[in-house]
Amino acid sequence: MDLRQLSYFVAVAEEGQFTRASVRVSVAQPAVSAQVRRLERELGEALFRRDQRAVILTEAGEALLPHARAALAAAERGRDTIASLRGMLRGRLRIGVSRPVDRRLAQALGEFHRLHPAIEILFTEQHNEPLIEAVANGDVDAAAVGMAGQELPRQVRARVIAVEPLVVVAHPSHPLSRRKTIALRGLREQPIITLTHGSGLRAVLESACGKAGFAPRVTAEASELGSLVELAAEGLGVAILPRSAAVQGDLAVLELTRPRLKRRTALVWNQANSTPAGRAFLSLADKRLPPPRR
Repeated sequence: MDLRQLSYFVAVAEEGQFTRASVRVSVAQPAVSAQVRRLERELGEALFRRDQRAVILTEAGEALLPHARAALAAAERGRDTIASLRGMLRGRLRIGVSRPVDRRLAQALGEFHRLHPAIEILFTEQHNEPLIEAVANGDVDAAAVGMAGQELPRQVRARVIAVEPLVVVAHPSHPLSRRKTIALRGLREQPIITLTHGSGLRAVLESACGKAGFAPRVTAEASELGSLVELAAEGLGVAILPRSAAVQGDLAVLELTRPRLKRRTALVWNQANSTPAGRAFLSLADKRLPPPRR
């Protein structure tokens, strides 16, 4: 078993076809097929079920896939580390973010690119839970996520980089629109628009409502903050969102009190599994993304 065989195996598993896999690795299809068959003979197990349309991982293939990915990632980190010893920072920086994108994070990435133009920056947007899992697995170097008091995996570290109050927005014709403030308990019977499960905002809302003795009456949910504003503007309910997201549209904005809820954004990284590019970015982030003032 060698890295070439593993790379071909992973390509076929992810592409679902030998033809697309051969294009991805820039090798003729017969050579890819031959190396995968050789790997199967060495392991004594079939890794794929083949038919005319696609190939599907067998149970043995499913078991091998995460180990193959880990081996390839470790080899890539090793190459990048040796290159960095020669003063040639190279490789990939994999950054995740839970929307919206913090302007300072974008500026830090811009500065990082100017300092290290040979590094490819891969940017992904997801909710908190999959991003934290990706950091824990070493699939992402660092991520900006919403913190809601959740327990992090043992190897993951976090540093708060932004704190913003949450507010309630409502259509101008809504009965609550005449108010300036509202206690969280005042939303007990209100239809609420919020983000989908897995987001920090949803976790903050459900945790706070639970402590206040009720479950939020969620009548609509979306994956982006902008969609919450649009749904509130159509009168589907009231939305709870960060103050900076409430500037869109002609909506009434109420300060949320008792308790005052806040959205905390943190930079998370894997202390036990970092790349040279990841360490360089974290060093820059220490300077460009300081913790908020108390």
